[in-house]
Amino acid sequence: MDHSSSSVPSLDEVELILGNSNANFSGVTSTMLQVLSHQRKLIHLRVMGKHFLSNPNMAISFWQTAVMCRKPLKSGKYRIFHARRVDEMIQAVVLKYVFRAKIKIVFSSAAQRFRSGSTLWLTRKMDAVVAISQTSAKYLTEKPDAIIPHGVQVNDYAPAADKLKAWQDLGYGGKYGIAILGRVRKQKGVHLFVDACIKLLVKYPDYTALVVGAISSSHSEFVDDLKAKVEQAGLSERIIFTGELHFERIPPIFSALSMVAALSDNEGFGLTVLEAMSCGAAVLASEAGAWQEIIREDIDGHVVPVEDLAAVTQKMDLLLADPQKLAAMGLAGRQRVLEHYTVEREAKALVDLFRSLQ
Repeated sequence: MDHSSSSVPSLDEVELILGNSNANFSGVTSTMLQVLSHQRKLIHLRVMGKHFLSNPNMAISFWQTAVMCRKPLKSGKYRIFHARRVDEMIQAVVLKYVFRAKIKIVFSSAAQRFRSGSTLWLTRKMDAVVAISQTSAKYLTEKPDAIIPHGVQVNDYAPAADKLKAWQDLGYGGKYGIAILGRVRKQKGVHLFVDACIKLLVKYPDYTALVVGAISSSHSEFVDDLKAKVEQAGLSERIIFTGELHFERIPPIFSALSMVAALSDNEGFGLTVLEAMSCGAAVLASEAGAWQEIIREDIDGHVVPVEDLAAVTQKMDLLLADPQKLAAMGLAGRQRVLEHYTVEREAKALVDLFRSLQ
């Protein structure tokens, strides 16, 4: 996942420690791993926590970090600790103020909500704060030191040379594929996608829709209700719930799709849209995450209000009605990602910030 080779810097060379506290794979984990694969070419680093590392030798424990950081680097510079979660901020603050670790702490803030008092206190202990979007910056009490949006692996997420053939090879049926990907729950707007598809796919027989993602027991009733509506509409073979798929199967699906919907009530950033655009798919997204900043209206796709079925249906109707324009939007989105949202750009911007603090 992190695409790292077997070479690992010795502890006395380590300049950057990355937080990796969550044993559950998440968007934050995915971002860290993707950025890591490029950062390690620019700066010596280790990861505090072994979760999901393909090279376990990259991992370092809390206690190893505490011992390593008792002294600064040979150059006299302090090491950087990059936290992306609140509990990683706590770990870094304990290292710095209890164990006297010689570190500078950087926190990347994605939340689009005002923080609790305890989180604000932690944030004030940071040496630098990064916002990942203009929107998340508005929820910080002080101006961030930098705004560095996420990037995507454009080689892993790339359009198929022949989308029609790639879609046919997946075996789901139809001429074109559209989808919503992520955890299958109401908060992700899956019901909006399904309801719009039920209304529109009769009108557009060339399209097949996928709902891709894990279904937890707490959301099984919600999904069962959606499946019942699909069956009642006679569309069970054209609106397909795939369930959770292995990570390696996701990029080929993205590559074959003509349109991807992302209709969450709220998001921190929302990598799904970038992954779709990088794969040459037009996008239909809600006003959540950083999507309003990323998507150029009627160029890369459309942005609609949160929880607005009428708007979702109207814009999806426009997209499906013109396959040539749909393809052109996908090409435009791919170019936008190449110019502004590569993971290489994100990795370099972060390392440049880290260097400025040492």
